[in-house]
Amino acid sequence: MTAPVTTRPGPADRAEALDRIRELHRSGRLAAEFPAVPGLLASLAHGPTASADLTRVGRLLARVDAAEIHARHPDAVPLTVTVSGHGTLDALTGPLTAELARHGVPLHAITGDHDSWLRDLRDTAGPLYATDTDLSLVVLDAQVLFDELPLPWRVSDVTDALTAKLSLLERLAARYVREGSGTLVLNTLPLLGTHLRHLVDHRSRTELSIAWREFNTGLLRLALTHPRLHVVDLEPLVAESGPVRDSRLALYTKEHLGAELLGHYAREVAHLARAMRGRTKKVLVVDLDHTLWDGVLGDDGPDGIEMAGSYRGEAFAAFQKTVRQLGSQGVLLAVCSKNDQEPVERVIAGHPDMVLRPDDFVAVTANWHPKDGNLRSLADRLNLGVDSFVFADDSPFECGLVAASIPEVAVVRLDEEPALHIDRLLADGWFDTRELTEADRARAGQYRADAGRRELLDGAATMEEYLRALGVHVTVAPATEADVPRLSQITLRTNQFNLTTRRLQPADVHALLDSPHHLVLAIRSRDRFGDNGLVGAVFAERAGDALRIDNVLLSCRVFARGIEQAALGALLAHARDTGARAVLAAYRPTAKNHKVRDLCPSLGFETAGTSEDGALDFRHPLTELPAIPPHVTLQARFIS
Repeated sequence: MTAPVTTRPGPADRAEALDRIRELHRSGRLAAEFPAVPGLLASLAHGPTASADLTRVGRLLARVDAAEIHARHPDAVPLTVTVSGHGTLDALTGPLTAELARHGVPLHAITGDHDSWLRDLRDTAGPLYATDTDLSLVVLDAQVLFDELPLPWRVSDVTDALTAKLSLLERLAARYVREGSGTLVLNTLPLLGTHLRHLVDHRSRTELSIAWREFNTGLLRLALTHPRLHVVDLEPLVAESGPVRDSRLALYTKEHLGAELLGHYAREVAHLARAMRGRTKKVLVVDLDHTLWDGVLGDDGPDGIEMAGSYRGEAFAAFQKTVRQLGSQGVLLAVCSKNDQEPVERVIAGHPDMVLRPDDFVAVTANWHPKDGNLRSLADRLNLGVDSFVFADDSPFECGLVAASIPEVAVVRLDEEPALHIDRLLADGWFDTRELTEADRARAGQYRADAGRRELLDGAATMEEYLRALGVHVTVAPATEADVPRLSQITLRTNQFNLTTRRLQPADVHALLDSPHHLVLAIRSRDRFGDNGLVGAVFAERAGDALRIDNVLLSCRVFARGIEQAALGALLAHARDTGARAVLAAYRPTAKNHKVRDLCPSLGFETAGTSEDGALDFRHPLTELPAIPPHVTLQARFIS
């Protein structure tokens, strides 16, 4: 079979990317061309010079006003980050700016004075506690302990200091969570060999190591206690980045954490920010030949490909195990391969060495069409945006095609060394989320159930016939504490059916649940093919004699089934029954939520105001309520 050919420019290589960014800087067009920056930075993010390259580029980007970028590109909302610490942290700004820019987020950084961390954390009127602060980074190092020790010191002195410091940090974290509005980011403290070698006996060194690890463990546990506290564990980052510090810079300029380690720290912070902004990826699309197995199926046949039992085969088996591990945590797995469909399906279903099996995938696409088109078709089939996709392939051409044609897709370029496939796939934490829910674990099965729904739709004469046969059941009820992680996740990750795109962290949802003036409703659905679980939410607030809807959200998996009409119809009836004279709502446009622009008018809301950016305000007079769709069985329960 002759494969269709698509010719497009590939992504820029390292030298081209650097030259392009420098040229944009020289010409003063970095703000105007900011949407192109993530693609250029993707060419710099890995390899032996990545740390230096990103730092260099980040310094240029840091000179651009984040507000100007936002003014030119409304979807590029700046992230306000305060930085405070014990040592000198000048080396953090560059990589942090670059790592956030890789995800389309401009940085607005506010840096504290040298060794001002304790004063900053105590100052509830300071920048760490400001209402517009998104992340408050308090970057600590081992010297914060050793600088306070008497001379000479013993292990008992360190243990006492560690206990006191942990208690202090616990009190300060509790205050921040109580009075701040952002997320506080702390980190574990690396213990250096130099510190241990101040002790000459092995027993004392062992005791110090144990005490130090217990302190770091206690610090990590704080993140499990406080919903708006995140602790970056520096230990695995040190293993990746090499020396913690340069001893000369540590002594002369108080740089107690080295530039490369701070670069890795900046990447972890960017992953956290990406999750907070709802930009976590949802789908991993993998190639087959030289990606999941060694060899070319069309040339070597099923018996000639390897994924176990040989030097290279074991590397592919390990990669498959990693992919399956991701799939078990809610990442949707799919195949996109230049192959014939039937042989591929036989191998996935029956090859004795395959780790991944048909039930692990929501889609297997094997044909000779261009892969960019296949990815777009898959996105339509899953009802997801292509910006939810990560594409892993060993072919430079295919990676270049997808990167150039669909820049929203995160491209993981694999190569001829399969032992590095795992590292390359996991390096950017594309699927990182604040908290995994049971809905995440069930997601793949729910998408596979959609195959039955598609078959039913294809066989129906009309949409009405399909919906009647589907048997949609909708439950609308006040949310519970157990629903909080999922509700927060819906606000963070739902982009298409999202009226106002207000993002809520778990602590924000908790606060709304605890407020007597707010109404938080969980929307659940099921049909003849299974239980879809918690698929949507309504956030509303009593405002005088009106009920104001702050946001309405619905998972893209269940669009166009009448669920939103049923849920809002129930809410309008509840508002009227409890004495409200009107229900207010708003639509705030983004690049992705145009589908819900007409939702309110379709339910009888009147337009009460418009703005130049396309935002709309609505009012429902409650004189005539919309009918519940006849194919929906609705159960609605409210607390008056």
